[in-house]
Amino acid sequence: MSAPSLLDHVTPVAAGAHVTATVWLKDTLALALGDGGVVLASGAETRRVEVHPEAGVLVAAGDGRRLVTGGDDGRVVATSDTGDVVEVATARNGAWIDALALHPDGGLAYAAGRNVVARDAKGREKTFAAPSTARGLAFAPKGYRLAVAHYNGATLWYPNLDTAPDFVEWKGSHIDVTWSPDGRFVVTTMQENSLHGWRLQPDRGHMRMSGYPAKVRSVSWSGDGHWLATSGAEAAIVWPFDSKEGPTGKAPRECGVRPARVSRVAFHPKALVLAIGYEDGCILLVRFSDASELLVRHAVKGSGISALAWDGRGSRLAFGCADGQAGILTLPA
Repeated sequence: MSAPSLLDHVTPVAAGAHVTATVWLKDTLALALGDGGVVLASGAETRRVEVHPEAGVLVAAGDGRRLVTGGDDGRVVATSDTGDVVEVATARNGAWIDALALHPDGGLAYAAGRNVVARDAKGREKTFAAPSTARGLAFAPKGYRLAVAHYNGATLWYPNLDTAPDFVEWKGSHIDVTWSPDGRFVVTTMQENSLHGWRLQPDRGHMRMSGYPAKVRSVSWSGDGHWLATSGAEAAIVWPFDSKEGPTGKAPRECGVRPARVSRVAFHPKALVLAIGYEDGCILLVRFSDASELLVRHAVKGSGISALAWDGRGSRLAFGCADGQAGILTLPA
């Protein structure tokens, strides 16, 4: 039996190029595009802003006030909901921007090769040379501490303190990194089709989450921090983090099982509802309480889901696709 549908509540948005990221700026949707542009959609109005002319957007992040993008032109650029564009930084020698993270107070960090630059809200910059290419960056949920993913582990760094960076080790290539909302766990995605985690409190224990048929490209924490949803399989794999041991010795939940690989996941900010995007273009909403499913988008050949983002209230879900299609689901009241 097919899932109940929310198809009639989706408004299409013409992005026109591969969507690298979707970010909400108050009530405006910002779409970062692989061709270097940004599309801003507000109500029925859609307009394009040239942010990285003759370059592509490699990484992007948003904090509700601005969309910050890093490109293969070596530039870090902030775009507002009104379309104002400000160059924030330029990497040395024009190196590609490999990773980007925003701090809630207005600070940011970016990586180009091994070089990691952290700039606090007052504009003070500190640099750190990672042991190898910095692949992922994430600020801790509290305080001014940055996690840097690289080969053979991750480094936890306080940019504004003179203390030595804290290295947590696990052999292999670590690609992206995320903190749990309570700051007790750090988790990386790996080249080896797995996740690795460290319990920072109380014992620095390791957590290995493996068995994926493909690399994990997308992760999302539930609003209460008790679950971590991941892509990389023909279902969303959701790990429990509701105890001090994290997922150690526990099996994950599988949500939205379909004959297509999951490409993007996004937890609702307030409810235990997970948005799941697939490589075949389908989108489902899955409710944890009873595993019920709602169809948001049918599969569309060549239109794999490349970005998902809820707005702050959780009333709208934005999506972007590899072929330049995009849309906004507005949940019925």
